[in-house]
Amino acid sequence: MAELVVRGAPAEYVCRVGVLEELEEKLLLRNIQRVLIVTGVQSWIAAESLFPSFHTVESRRITYNGECTLEEMDRLANVAHAFQADAIIGVGGGKVLDVVKGACHQLGRKSILIPTLASNCAPWTPLSVIYTEDGQMTHYDIYPSSVDLLLVEPQILISAPVSMLIAGIGDTLAKWVEADVLICQLPHLSLPVKIAHDTARLCADEMFAHGEAAIKASKEKQVHDSFIRIVETIIMLGGMVGGYGDQYGRIAGAHSIHNGLTVVPEAHSILHGDKVAYGILVQLTLEGKSDEVARYISFYERLGLPKSLQDMKIANKWIKKIAEQTTRTNESIHLMKDGGVTAEEVTSAILALESSI
Repeated sequence: MAELVVRGAPAEYVCRVGVLEELEEKLLLRNIQRVLIVTGVQSWIAAESLFPSFHTVESRRITYNGECTLEEMDRLANVAHAFQADAIIGVGGGKVLDVVKGACHQLGRKSILIPTLASNCAPWTPLSVIYTEDGQMTHYDIYPSSVDLLLVEPQILISAPVSMLIAGIGDTLAKWVEADVLICQLPHLSLPVKIAHDTARLCADEMFAHGEAAIKASKEKQVHDSFIRIVETIIMLGGMVGGYGDQYGRIAGAHSIHNGLTVVPEAHSILHGDKVAYGILVQLTLEGKSDEVARYISFYERLGLPKSLQDMKIANKWIKKIAEQTTRTNESIHLMKDGGVTAEEVTSAILALESSI
């Protein structure tokens, strides 16, 4: 087994209604006197009414340019340096938070994250997914230090579109399916990997137990216990899988299928978690787990996640190209088994899945 590095959690994490009222106090406890606040346009609309006024801490707020690029990290780092900021506060979805993590790493400043969406584990993880200016993913960077402070205000998240929560459930379900296929190949599990494996299983258990109730709460805009459980599963438990499992707790087949779908123009408007959810079904089909495929399809029908290409309005003519893109040399699907996975195997799995719906 390759050596792994544990980056288990932010230095401090709080998920509680009203937690932002404590933000300035928490900044001052860390000797933070000046902060740069980075937001997106929509994320600030979601958070502004709950964001506190500072009495002692000096602040400046700017809007990021819409993509998590190396150039945008440089720009924000330069702004923070010129402002002499002790920390940068990121308020927004995954790309806002990722670009703030990168800028803080460059400057050696503290990072404070306030998510406005529960759609992935970006608030928890010490890494950034890097894109080009036109939105093409290039790679991800892993940082040596975890986030300094993560504050989750459920009242902000409940105002987000229901579709984002559903996509977050889809993305988090993959934690179990992908981690399990990687970890089950290991002859011996170290304690960190066992924590990752057990946490990944808990991700799936929580989704099946509370996912429907959380979506109902989101539609009704009511912060119920089930909603908070699913939020914490997406952000905290989802982040812990990779935090403890490192390369054994990250991605395998489902995310490669997501990447394969990006060759289809119609797929560009489909949410990340929705595409990953479909990728789960293809991966399980590749593994020959027909009972699990049936269980997930039934769950998807109740949640509104896509279970077929037809559900995503993608024609079957794209299957071969999707399979070829999915099985490019560096794709994580090849970690599923010795010798990797061929495009022909992916094509067969997709066709088998589509014919079973």
